Amino acid sequence: MSLSPTLVDLDRPSPGLPSHSEPRQVDAPRPLGGPDQPTGKEPGGGAFGGDVALTGCGDSVESTATFLESLTLCVMEVLAGVRDLDQVARWVSDDVYRHLTQRVVLSARARQVKGDRTIRPTFTIGRTVQSEPAPGVVEGVVIVHGKARSRAVALRLERLNSRWRASAINVL
Repeated sequence: MSLSPTLVDLDRPSPGLPSHSEPRQVDAPRPLGGPDQPTGKEPGGGAFGGDVALTGCGDSVESTATFLESLTLCVMEVLAGVRDLDQVARWVSDDVYRHLTQRVVLSARARQVKGDRTIRPTFTIGRTVQSEPAPGVVEGVVIVHGKARSRAVALRLERLNSRWRASAINVL
């Protein structure tokens, strides 16, 4: 585990429900889990040395909100160029993957033209709002505060077997 006080540890039980109305500093987790991959709950921290697991298989409101926030931070890091898109491929549909691929290429070109370096952005999660318009479907909006501006990320999750998969992601 990192010595940074901003890492959110989902494996440790919290004393109460998190308040999504208060901003908090977080680092994005690494996607883990699956039948043949470590979950991060093994002794020694799993494949990434104790990083947060992005499992996406809970039914509770808290676990769905946590998944929305984690996936949002992963997507923001993909767009910033500090995370490989393949790391979130299993959590998004083919259409979303193609769209994110185009956005990653455009972002990389823009950084190259400007001469900007790729740096890991620092985000603060604001409010997370979610609804269930149909059984097995969750739509949510996560507010992400950066140093320069705040953005809203709208996601639509659909249940695929025993896990969630994002069928739409829009960064506003």
